[in-house]
Amino acid sequence: MYSTINVLIVDDHPLFRQGIRWALSNERDIKIANEASSAEEALEMIAEREPDVVLTDLHLPGMDGLDFTRTVRRQYPSLGIVMLSMYESDEYAFNALSAGAAAYYSKEVSPQQLANVLRRFARGEYVINDVMFDDPRIAERILTQFRGLHAGIIAEPDLDISVFSPLSDREIEVLEHIAAGSANKDIADSLGISTQTVKNHISSILRKLSLNDRTQAVLYALRRGWIDTPAATTDTATAGADDDDHQ
Repeated sequence: MYSTINVLIVDDHPLFRQGIRWALSNERDIKIANEASSAEEALEMIAEREPDVVLTDLHLPGMDGLDFTRTVRRQYPSLGIVMLSMYESDEYAFNALSAGAAAYYSKEVSPQQLANVLRRFARGEYVINDVMFDDPRIAERILTQFRGLHAGIIAEPDLDISVFSPLSDREIEVLEHIAAGSANKDIADSLGISTQTVKNHISSILRKLSLNDRTQAVLYALRRGWIDTPAATTDTATAGADDDDHQ
């Protein structure tokens, strides 16, 4: 959990960026680290000093918000993207989820809602699930489209499905190591992160996929083509689990 949440605002309207600054100005644990008027400018800022969360408009000049989100998620898997738009649309919300956004809100979101979603991401929560599922119509739309995507992935094995997975690139890496039978400590050493961070990733994976244990997660990912390991390794997926980790 972050002591201070550093936020980068990406929007081509200076007045809106100023409004975000004002809306969050009284939140002691949230700091506006920088502002960018385009995706290209934002990518330069992220490279110089990676923020904790990016607030980005869906519609940007040049590279749009969806392509920007995909690029950020590939290059900075742990960086959260909160997408804002003028439109309350299930189509836009689904596209934001598919691109890898952690949350999607219309620009009518209240300052308190926005502050809360930033804090929830900082605690490691996958915000978009709760946000989307507050609206049954959007939930049904997302589930229906993901079923269709999964069917299309099976039919077209060469399709790049990374965009359609609800898991981050780092979570996919963790799953690949689990499938190979690695213990949490080995995963941590290999990825250059702490054992607790590995456990946090596993908890996030299980929460996102609504599964109970890591073996189920590996099998789920294998069936959908998110990871590619020899079939024999799935039998050892739990063999490497640490004694203090029952997931």
